[in-house]
Amino acid sequence: MNIPNSALPRIVIIGGGFAGIAMAKELKNQKVQVVLLDKHNYHTFQPLLYQVATGGLEAGSIAYPIRKVIQEYDNFYFRLTSVQEIDTKNKKIIAEIGELSYDYLVIATGSKTNYFGNKDIKRNSMAMKTIPQSLNIRSLILENFEQAVLTTDVAEKNSLINFVIVGGGPTGVELAGALAEMKKAILQKDYPDLDIAKMEINLIQSGDRILNTMSEKSSLAAEKFLVDLGVTIWKNVRVTNYDGRTITTNSDLIFETATVIWTAGVQGAVVAGLDADSLVEKVERICVNRFSQVKGYEDIFAVGDIASMETEEYPEGHPMMAQPALQQGALLGENIMKLIQNKTMKPFEYNDKGSMATIGRNKAVVDLPRYHFSGVFAWFVWMFVHLFSLIGFKNKAVVFLNWVYNYIRFDREGRLIIRPYKKKSFTAFTSDEV
Repeated sequence: MNIPNSALPRIVIIGGGFAGIAMAKELKNQKVQVVLLDKHNYHTFQPLLYQVATGGLEAGSIAYPIRKVIQEYDNFYFRLTSVQEIDTKNKKIIAEIGELSYDYLVIATGSKTNYFGNKDIKRNSMAMKTIPQSLNIRSLILENFEQAVLTTDVAEKNSLINFVIVGGGPTGVELAGALAEMKKAILQKDYPDLDIAKMEINLIQSGDRILNTMSEKSSLAAEKFLVDLGVTIWKNVRVTNYDGRTITTNSDLIFETATVIWTAGVQGAVVAGLDADSLVEKVERICVNRFSQVKGYEDIFAVGDIASMETEEYPEGHPMMAQPALQQGALLGENIMKLIQNKTMKPFEYNDKGSMATIGRNKAVVDLPRYHFSGVFAWFVWMFVHLFSLIGFKNKAVVFLNWVYNYIRFDREGRLIIRPYKKKSFTAFTSDEV
């Protein structure tokens, strides 16, 4: 990997997501050598991926170069690669570009889409965890409408403009709301020769309410917002298969659709090499203690979505969201320096700052520790928090100006098929094509 030898302790961080970047910032100009590895050369602000997928923002607005984050940090190195295995015995990682030894290893690989073992759903549906996947969704949506204009087959036309989102969490809810707003104000102008009123947006949730990790008040408010926008919500329905054209469920419901976007679950993006008893098999997360140390190891740590830190309040680990990742990464940066200096580490205590989701223009729900509210004020709170959380002044400015323009004009000018998402037939879709 061409990393210079150093007398300083070497900390290797796998992953440039929220947790990895937060930790890197804490290690700025400390007396350590830090090597950050990621398969992309940019950090992705994942909460706004749905806006890239629906043409509200361009990909560059929610991405930030990792090298720019660390360019003024002493003894920091970045390498673009995927890590294939951890050799815990010899204290080294094995990556596509070579091997690298470590004194301390931090796994911050985040999460990936969980298809619950269904290969057909994985093959034929679309995931939305990365920028390339969001661009694929945007292209497929627009290509479907272009194809719908051309076809004379009524069943195929309806299938092309019928969208099904599986999963009623924040991602699914926000995506459904964005598609509904496109239907309401944009698509009828773009495609005057299509009967856009026949466009369907179906949101399928296996539980008895959407946004089930938020308060019941927020869940009900979000459901009302979506229904008012024309989204059909199906609760207590579980998708059993999707062959590229037809969705089957655990009930009598069947959906004919050319587009299924899967937001129904995530699991840890585990790197091979750790002992089996270090993993939570069901969700493939890594067991860690209150200091983020991986079970069975003193020099290997895990933070963010990949880490399962079981506490009395969070018996199944902390939520796989940005806030726990940011807080764990920042504290581990402090703790790892304390460990090097033979000082006592501080146990992690999650400060729950609340959760939120936006459904559309002037429509959002916010849960704070003591308050729950929805509507216009919640929408402004959601925008402020997301703007503040973006990395880089330029990204903040570009996103803000885009939102102002979209609000005034009721438009989404990112409706561009820059990278076509090609498919030979309905059964040839693949969510892994990037």
